[in-house]
Amino acid sequence: MKIPVEVFFMDDRSTNIQTGLVPKMLTVFDAAGLGEIIEKGDLVAVKLHMGEWNTTSYIRPVYARAICDKIKELGGKPFITDTTTLPYYPYASRTTAYDYLKTAERNGFSSATMGCPIIIADGFFGNDDVLIDLPEGNYLKEQYIGAAIAHADAMIVLTHFKGHPLGVFGGAIKNMGVGCASKRGKHNLHLARDYNVGWNVAPYNPQLCMGKQCPKSNICENLCPVDAIEITEDSLIWHQDKCIGCLNHIFPTSECGAFLSLGMADLLETSCVAIADSALAAQKAVGKDKIGYINLALDISPWCDCVMWADRPLIPNLGVFASKDMVAIDMACLDMARESDIIAGSVAEMKALSSGIEKFSAAGALIGSSEMIQVNAAAMNGGGSREYKLKKVNPVSGDEVSQFLIDPMPVSQKIKKYYQKQMIVPKTFKRAEKIDLTKYRHREASE
Repeated sequence: MKIPVEVFFMDDRSTNIQTGLVPKMLTVFDAAGLGEIIEKGDLVAVKLHMGEWNTTSYIRPVYARAICDKIKELGGKPFITDTTTLPYYPYASRTTAYDYLKTAERNGFSSATMGCPIIIADGFFGNDDVLIDLPEGNYLKEQYIGAAIAHADAMIVLTHFKGHPLGVFGGAIKNMGVGCASKRGKHNLHLARDYNVGWNVAPYNPQLCMGKQCPKSNICENLCPVDAIEITEDSLIWHQDKCIGCLNHIFPTSECGAFLSLGMADLLETSCVAIADSALAAQKAVGKDKIGYINLALDISPWCDCVMWADRPLIPNLGVFASKDMVAIDMACLDMARESDIIAGSVAEMKALSSGIEKFSAAGALIGSSEMIQVNAAAMNGGGSREYKLKKVNPVSGDEVSQFLIDPMPVSQKIKKYYQKQMIVPKTFKRAEKIDLTKYRHREASE
């Protein structure tokens, strides 16, 4: 019988300093013993998604800064990191390190705000990587991990838990499996040049394409970086032998359905298995006992922070989770999300979901894949355990609150001398003699 892995949890309610979400994140960090993975002098990667251009649901910079400060207190040397992306969308803003750093800074992430360097782990274009042999993989038998991550001494994986159109949900496994893979690794895990279940044999529906008669044909004509898509007068030709699986043809054509069908199910679900294998490769690169996981189950949008918008959350905030096991922490989040109520007006309500029903299989996945594939595959390849014990953590006591303050000195004591030098409050301000509040209190009040 397996011993359940401990997952530490605090909900999202806040009533005082020590129950704010940043203090709660730091409290579960300590409760889970994540500081134990960091030795003095360790170069520590803080792996997170810094958000796409104009999306708004990504992890707020204050969380990442607090983790970096914590790492420095422990004697580590932190750096914020992520990898470049595939050109999965015509206007994606993170396909090169140049664009990603511009986006990150606009979203609030810079060396100034983080107090440490920001390093795009796989280099300018995505080919600075380390090849990891993966005989344990369910499907992938090798994977390419961003060099800066592979060379780190330790890693804190800071994850925004939410839905995902291809991975079904985005948690710690996806943050590891997709986020640590170089661009070359992303082509691998998304099954480029796979003549078994990959894009090179995926079904498509040219009869649904209007060709050059479509008002969006100019976008589709320029979708493919290797010219595998040819738009004709009344349809399209997909030269699948050229396809490198960059995904750029999926989302722009989702309205007409030329590249979407239930026949893609095996491809997308195999990609979910590959995400778990890729996560194992990242784990092997850094060291299983040198990685800690924090899931922020907040602003739980149906799709990933990869897209340039953020839909209404599916369910209310759950809280913050911490563990040394990427499978257990995701399983805990999935279980709590399944039992959660839904948010009115969200995609979850549109799909008639309710408490007790898997949320992401129905409201996150592009074509309804199972949300269990990632966790099952990651458990099967040895990346972690689905068996967990959820441990609710109490807030720190009031006498420990100073760790969450900018300065333990009360502000009244700080500014007392300024009032003594210059009293800025006059003996009286000019105001009306009295105020009748009754005329302001009612919706029908006259102007």
